[in-house]
Amino acid sequence: MPTIPVNLPDRSYDILVEPGCINRTGECIRETGLTGRVALITDANVALHYSETVQSSLQEAGFEVSAHLIPPGESSKSMEQVQSLCRSLIEHHHDRGSFIVALGGGVVGDVAGFVASIFYRGIPFVQVPTTIVAQVDSSVGGKTGVNVPEGKNLIGTFQQPRLVLVDPEVLATLPDLVFHEGFAEVIKHAAIRDAGMLEVIEAMDPDDRKVDPGLIADNVSIKARIVEEDERETSGTRALLNFGHTIGHAIESTAEYGTLLHGEAISLGVRAALYLSEKKAGLSREDTTRLLAIHRQWHLPLLLDLDISTESIMAALARDKKFTSGRIRFVLLKRLGGAFVSDEITREDIIEAIEHVRTPV
Repeated sequence: MPTIPVNLPDRSYDILVEPGCINRTGECIRETGLTGRVALITDANVALHYSETVQSSLQEAGFEVSAHLIPPGESSKSMEQVQSLCRSLIEHHHDRGSFIVALGGGVVGDVAGFVASIFYRGIPFVQVPTTIVAQVDSSVGGKTGVNVPEGKNLIGTFQQPRLVLVDPEVLATLPDLVFHEGFAEVIKHAAIRDAGMLEVIEAMDPDDRKVDPGLIADNVSIKARIVEEDERETSGTRALLNFGHTIGHAIESTAEYGTLLHGEAISLGVRAALYLSEKKAGLSREDTTRLLAIHRQWHLPLLLDLDISTESIMAALARDKKFTSGRIRFVLLKRLGGAFVSDEITREDIIEAIEHVRTPV
């Protein structure tokens, strides 16, 4: 099965994509050379399915484990939850010789990674992602963080994992909505870097939970290569991963966290970005129509019909990390598979795009 390396100065690591590898979590971690006590962080939903399996595997590999639960959902991405976890780790006698295993979706990975980056000024952690979003995107690249009322992921760190274990078989237990929304990130990767992947996605049955490990590996490879080029998003390459996220994140935070799943908000953001790509970058109407059809195939929303004002979305967007010296870096498509970062998008352009997403497709 595929092993994708992420080659970074002094902190390279592997991403293993293998059906059933969750059953070998302890063995795989032991092979990295990690030692010490383990803090297993997961949420109440994931724990019902996989906590016992992972904990047993870690214990069989000789690790001493303590389990720490957080509530499911975006509301757990808070400083209050981070402090609670840090205090729980201290109460369970963890120290700088311990490490964390993040078992869950993007919320668990972001929170657990943030805790790992600050607990005793930093301890190692391992990602065991259990959702599509986490497997193809958020578990790779080292971004951690929490939300504040002013915006999404505005407080966080870069903390690369020591290992990422991706088991496609765990996707079978996801609710339909969570399974489908994750494909917003798969579609995004294809749109920015690999147009050929769109044919694979179009040929899939959204009701079939058997996701080809090769498709996940291809997505992970796209993310890994971009992270290698621009780990801390300084050169602009990593910003390509924000296609659809600029307006999508602003909609997600303005609607109050939990109203929309991440992938649903990104789908709306992609429609806005496609509108601007046609207007400003020469993207063909045919390419736009095709990409919107794929979003519909995966039951992703394309119409912003929530009772939130454009002004409030713009206010949230103005606080986004993608603003540099007051200017927005906006990702556009010249063609499918051909993304670039533009600093020519104005406030008026963005307002027009948001209003466009309020109209039926």
